[in-house]
Amino acid sequence: MATAEREPQKKTAVTDEEPRGTTAGKPDHAPVDDLITTQHVLTIGRRKLKYTATTGRIVLRQEVLTDGKFDGHQPKAEVFLTAYTLDDADAADRPVTFAFNGGPGSSSIWLHLGLLGPRRVVSGDAGELAPPPYGLVDNAETLLQHSDLVFIDPVSTGYSRAVEGEKPGEYHGFTRDLESVGEVIRLWTSRNGRWMSPKFLAGESYGTTRAAGLAAHLQERYGMYLNGVVLISAVLEFGTLDFTPGNDLPYTLFLPSYAAIAHYHGLIPDRSLEEVLADAERFAAGRYPNALAQGNRIADDYRAEVVNRLAALTGLSEDYIDRVNLRIEHMRFFAELLRSRRQVVGRLDGRFTGWDADYAGETPRKDPSFSAIIGPYTAALNHYVRVELEYKNDLPYEILNMDAAKDWSFKEFEGQQITVADKLAEAMRVNPHLKVHVASGHYDGATPYFATEHTLARLPIPADLVPNIETRYYPAGHMMYIHEESRVQQSSDLADFIRESSNR
Repeated sequence: MATAEREPQKKTAVTDEEPRGTTAGKPDHAPVDDLITTQHVLTIGRRKLKYTATTGRIVLRQEVLTDGKFDGHQPKAEVFLTAYTLDDADAADRPVTFAFNGGPGSSSIWLHLGLLGPRRVVSGDAGELAPPPYGLVDNAETLLQHSDLVFIDPVSTGYSRAVEGEKPGEYHGFTRDLESVGEVIRLWTSRNGRWMSPKFLAGESYGTTRAAGLAAHLQERYGMYLNGVVLISAVLEFGTLDFTPGNDLPYTLFLPSYAAIAHYHGLIPDRSLEEVLADAERFAAGRYPNALAQGNRIADDYRAEVVNRLAALTGLSEDYIDRVNLRIEHMRFFAELLRSRRQVVGRLDGRFTGWDADYAGETPRKDPSFSAIIGPYTAALNHYVRVELEYKNDLPYEILNMDAAKDWSFKEFEGQQITVADKLAEAMRVNPHLKVHVASGHYDGATPYFATEHTLARLPIPADLVPNIETRYYPAGHMMYIHEESRVQQSSDLADFIRESSNR
C-alpha cells in the first residue's frame, strides 16, 4: 500500500503574490518563470520515495536578429510543466522521462494522473464508473520508482499560453509544436544538469506522432540522443486512420478492433478473444483487402462471401454491410453496433457504452468513453495542482483545447501522406541504441492496434534494428490504464523497458 507525506513547500522564481493569470494585460508585466517546488514522500511497502515536485511555467524565448545583428531573446510562450525528481539520487545514473499526450490540443493530464505520476485518479471503469467528486490516491506503481518524470503541456493546453502580443496559432502545427516541446526538453535538461542521464520520451496518441518527430529533431537540432521512446496508442501514419475517398486501408486495419469490441459485447459468442482476433487479422490481411481492391469487378459469390465474413466478425448485419459497400467507417460502427439495444459504443474505448438522443443517427453525438473520464481527471488535476503542488493560476486548465485541434496545421505534408514513421526510422538508424516500446489496446477504436502493426512492419530500418522494437497489448482501449489490470501490467512493462534501455 502506498501512502504519502507532504512537507512545507519551497518556492523559487515567484514573480508576484497574485495567482498567475490575473496580471495579463499589464504593460509592465514581463513574463518570467514561476516555478514552485514542494517536497513529498511516497511510501510503497517498506520503501520510502522522497521526491521533489516542480510545477509551473517556463518562458520560451526566441533569438532575434535585426538587420543581421543580435537583438536579444524575445519571449514567445509560457509552457506549463510538472517535474518529479527523486531526492538523493545520482543524476548521471537516474533516467528521466519526458511525457506528453496528444490530441493535438491535449494536455498531459492523462499520462500524468492516469499512469506514470506518483498520484493517480480513481475514475472507475466500464460498467462501474466512480461517482463525483471522484478520488485521488497514491500510485504504488508510479514510474518515478525507476525514472524522474517531466510532464509537458504544449502551448494552448494546460496552463501553457503564448505571451501577450504573440499568436497562439503559431504553435498549432506540426513543426512549431516539435520545436517548442523540444526546446522545453533542452532547457530542462540543461538547467537540471541531466545531459548525462538516460533520456526517454513517452507519448500517447498524437503524442506518439510528436515523440517520433522529436526523436529525430532532438538528434538533429541539439545532438541529444535518446535511450528510448514509448509510444502508447500510436499513430505514425495518418493514412492508416483517415477514412477518405479512395483510401481503403483503414477499413481493413480497423477490422480486428471492430471484432474485439463486438466480442466484448457478446456478439461473437462461444469463441475466445484470441481466436476472434486471429481470425479477423487473417481476413484483414488477405481476402478483405483483395475484395476491396477489385471494386465493382468483384464476382457476386466472392462479394457474398466477404459480406458473410464481415458480419460474423463485426456483429453487424449482412444487410448493413451490403449497404455500406463492404466498407465500415469507424464512427458509423460505434453507432450501429448496439443500435438494437439503444446504445452507442465508445471510440476511445469500445468497452464503454452510452445513450444518445435518438438511435437513427449515422454517428454518436458523444463518445461515452471520453465522457466517462473527463470529469474525474479534470476534478483531480485542478485539486492536485493547486492544493497539493501549491501552484496557483486563475487561468482555466485546458484539458483538451478543441480550437487548437481545429487550427492544427500539417502544411509540411501538403500533397503527401502525413507520416513520422520515416523520422522514427531515421532516429533509429542514426542511433542504433535507441529502443522503442509500443503499447496498444485491443478495444481502441481511435488508433487500432492492427494499424500500428502495419506501420511498424514497414519501417525502413535494417533487420538488425527490428529487435529494438517491443510491442505490448492490453484488454482495454486508448487509455488502457483506465482498466485496473491493464494499468498494473503496463506499469510493470514500462518499468522493465526503462531499466533495460538505460544502459546502466
